[in-house]
Amino acid sequence: MQEWFHAVTIWNNSPIMWLQALITVIVLFVLLQLARYYFAKRLQSLSQRLGSKLLAAVAEVLGSTSTVLMGAVSLLAGLEVLELPGRWPVRVEHAWFIVIGLQVGRWFDRAVVVWSRDHLRAVSAGGSYNPVTATVLTYMSRFVVWATLLLATLDNLGVNITAFVASLGIGGVAVALALQTVLSDLFASLSIGIDKPFEIGDFVIFGDTLGSIEHIGLKTTRIRSLGGEQIICSNTELLRQTIRNYKRMAQRRIVFGFRISYQTPYEQVREIPALVKQIITNIEASRFDRAHFKSFGTDALEYEVVYFVLVADFNRYMDIQQQINLELFKALQERGVHFAFPARTVHLASTPSRPVESMAA
Repeated sequence: MQEWFHAVTIWNNSPIMWLQALITVIVLFVLLQLARYYFAKRLQSLSQRLGSKLLAAVAEVLGSTSTVLMGAVSLLAGLEVLELPGRWPVRVEHAWFIVIGLQVGRWFDRAVVVWSRDHLRAVSAGGSYNPVTATVLTYMSRFVVWATLLLATLDNLGVNITAFVASLGIGGVAVALALQTVLSDLFASLSIGIDKPFEIGDFVIFGDTLGSIEHIGLKTTRIRSLGGEQIICSNTELLRQTIRNYKRMAQRRIVFGFRISYQTPYEQVREIPALVKQIITNIEASRFDRAHFKSFGTDALEYEVVYFVLVADFNRYMDIQQQINLELFKALQERGVHFAFPARTVHLASTPSRPVESMAA
């Protein structure tokens, strides 16, 4: 029996060699499975104990190791035990490159996905959720990983990739010209993600459009207007316009005026700026700048007031302005000062009547 095992050959290898190859495949596959499970679990528990996001990411990337590819590695290791005929050793070398490349690409792909997910969680928790940068960089990174793997595999198989890359370059130019508008919006969205002129939740005004940013996509940005309808704008067209972002306004400068009657005595006219200053100073979240008797109007004495609202909230600004108006109305009413309203005085001039005698003549 022992002689038969050594005498009989199957594909230039004895049955004992095939048995050794099979044992190698099984043992290596089991060891790889145990190693993946052990290291992934250890890294996961260690990351939870230390609170390390990096270790948690490494554990997740390691856990993404493909069972099919581990089986392929085990099979190739078993084939290395055998004496393969013809061009099979070269084919096995190519297979090693492909299998290892696929697994490395899979690890890089999972790492990019994990980074993108953790980045979105971080910016969302920070209150400045803007997924554009992470989304675009994720797609671009994954494309580069798999494109590089494909080119390296073709080069390993003996394909002339120089001509292939040149063909892709010419085809890429043609596609870019055909998709010029789409690519323009894509790079505009990337610019929004990196430069961050606005983020989701910001209240913006550009042109005749005003509303809150609801969604920033790869091609369009969606804005919820004050009327309730959704406005969809191309990213390229949006960045071409001057945008006012009111959410990032640290303070609001307010200029308003009022008019009083010409019948107001001089002393009261002189005291009104100090009265306005006192009213504004006593209101929280406001800072007085100036109040002046501005000019003599056609039918009233005109005042101009400037103050700052120290918060960006529009509703808070309107509350402060309303309080100023009410306090000013009450104070002027107590002093007997009347607000002016448009009036016009018309003087009628009558012509003197001529004597009757002269008329008869």
